[in-house]
Amino acid sequence: MLPISRPCFIATSASLRLALASCICVLSTGVAVAQPVPVVPGHFEQFKALEGEWLGATKETTGLRVVYHVTSGASAVIETIAPGSQHEMITVITKDRESVSLTHYCAIGNQPHMMAPDSDGGKVVAFKFQSAGNLKSENDMHMREVTYTFVDKDNLKTIWTTYNGGKPAGNQVFVLKRKKVATHTAH
Repeated sequence: MLPISRPCFIATSASLRLALASCICVLSTGVAVAQPVPVVPGHFEQFKALEGEWLGATKETTGLRVVYHVTSGASAVIETIAPGSQHEMITVITKDRESVSLTHYCAIGNQPHMMAPDSDGGKVVAFKFQSAGNLKSENDMHMREVTYTFVDKDNLKTIWTTYNGGKPAGNQVFVLKRKKVATHTAH
């Protein structure tokens, strides 16, 4: 008969006492105590801060209206471009692990999906094409890139890059300013 030995992962009471004493010693000296890490807001937080109505222009038109709405338990931001018009489009922006995800529901009928890193919250967020719904070929016309520049809390610039025939076919630049909400003061 072979001798029965304890597996190496079962600790003896002496080894448990030694481990506990070591933990108490380390904790009492403060050597291994974790310090809180400051939370740096990423780009997704910047998109959430856009909540509200924005007014602006493109090269071709004035009177552009864009509405940002935080929804789904603050896990998504809906951007509505030209709400209520025949050219209304929406873009849904969400956090996706270490990235920010964007799906643009375009008036031409396709849905490009783009990603950008959710980094330190710098002023520029550059989304790059990943895939698209209802797009037969990447040679068909579609939005391929979009860059959001957070100028300040009340000013935003977006550059949408259209591709056609597999190459850049032009940019649509939106310069937007947050619509101020009228406040009434009591007299």
